[in-house]
Amino acid sequence: MEVLQQYKNNVKTVAAPVYILGPTRQEQAECYTGTEDGDICTNLSYLGKRGVYTTSGGLKIAYLSGIASSEGNTEGNNEWTYGKADAIAVRDSCLASKANMGDFRGIDILLTSQWPFGMQENVKDSSKLVSWLANAVKPRYHFCGLNDEFYESPPYRNLPDKNTQMELATRFVGLASFGNPEKKKHIYALNITPVEKMRVLELIQKTTDEIPSPYTDLSLLTETDNRNTGDKKDDQYFYDMNTYDDNNRRNKRRSNDPSQGQKRARPTFDQEKCWFCLSAGSIEKHLIISVGDHFYLALAKGPITETHILILSITHIQCAALLSEPQWTELVRFKKALTQFYADRDQKVFFYERNFKTGHLQINAIGIDENVAWKIQHVLEDKGEEYSVQLEKVPTLNAPTDLPEKGPYFVAELPDGTVMLTRQMKGFPLHFGREVICADNLLNCEEKADWRQCNGTKEEEDEMVKNFRESFKPYDFTV
Repeated sequence: MEVLQQYKNNVKTVAAPVYILGPTRQEQAECYTGTEDGDICTNLSYLGKRGVYTTSGGLKIAYLSGIASSEGNTEGNNEWTYGKADAIAVRDSCLASKANMGDFRGIDILLTSQWPFGMQENVKDSSKLVSWLANAVKPRYHFCGLNDEFYESPPYRNLPDKNTQMELATRFVGLASFGNPEKKKHIYALNITPVEKMRVLELIQKTTDEIPSPYTDLSLLTETDNRNTGDKKDDQYFYDMNTYDDNNRRNKRRSNDPSQGQKRARPTFDQEKCWFCLSAGSIEKHLIISVGDHFYLALAKGPITETHILILSITHIQCAALLSEPQWTELVRFKKALTQFYADRDQKVFFYERNFKTGHLQINAIGIDENVAWKIQHVLEDKGEEYSVQLEKVPTLNAPTDLPEKGPYFVAELPDGTVMLTRQMKGFPLHFGREVICADNLLNCEEKADWRQCNGTKEEEDEMVKNFRESFKPYDFTV
């Protein structure tokens, strides 16, 4: 305290801007008195107990100060402890800028006082709340320093979840205390580009020294929270996106209207109930035609024609913009195979993807007779004008990065190589692609624009799948 007072009185100075976390024990708390979320002295700033700090260069840094409350409180009961609500508030702040489910790209840095439980054995006072937070916000770097040991783990791969379908990597670094007699490393320098400015392929790039996530098999919490969940388990409680949001609580204090500050419920996708995940119990496996390493072909449900096919990802991936390089390569192979299949039947193939109000990547492929295929662009433009949707021509798709990385989109690949795309999805009709195909100057079957009007019996579907599979064999690189 005496040394700090010299800096406060400008007897000594801090040479460069320094940002610090809060106290971890009671005797440290007096050093922070009157400095909450503010300057302690020139160039020394207290970030606060919890929150997200964004630098002028765009780096997003999440932080959680102190140690977990030993009394199991939802919130920390003093300046040097935190609880569940504090961890949730940090998580929610990190996700706040996420435009749509699946858009989250992780954050740049997570700073915590405590080590996460599960990172290393025999770490004193490690925290499961920190493990949960790191697992939820997927930082590229996670720094902490209470263990008085330097430890840098190999990067570990975070599993996809409902907030992102990307497998993002985290590097954990534990730092020793400043001036320790063993001269263990207490400082770490890095040059980092903000995640929002990185290409998706760079974010998901794997290295040879990766290890599995240390949190995958952990039961991170074991007690229920009776204020919000009743008999729900804590993992369910923690993934409730509508609880303990700082802005919500402030709004509620300002208004007596119980509707104020309430979030609109977010759509969720249960992979076990997904219509298209190959491992899900709900998939109609009799529709499957061919299975590769990353994709499979299936007869469209309610097909417009007997050769109306879907290209689908085997795993739960939101859209083609999130594909890895090997996944994209196989997608291109399937497209080429289908293009040749239709060409040998005097047809041109039309591909389209709707990344809007769907949780699983699905690309429609359908053959259009050569003599009318040239009309597809005109029909697209007419339908766009009908629904006030502006479609723009974009370069040929050569990589996932040619598609919008964030937010929904509709993209159509025409037989002549023209690509048309829109991100204007407000009021976008879900049957837009089918309406184009079924237009009177293309297939002239407007009654089939709604797939539910085209449902056949299982026997009819079995017959169509069998016929297509046999016809497709000469083009199928998976057999």
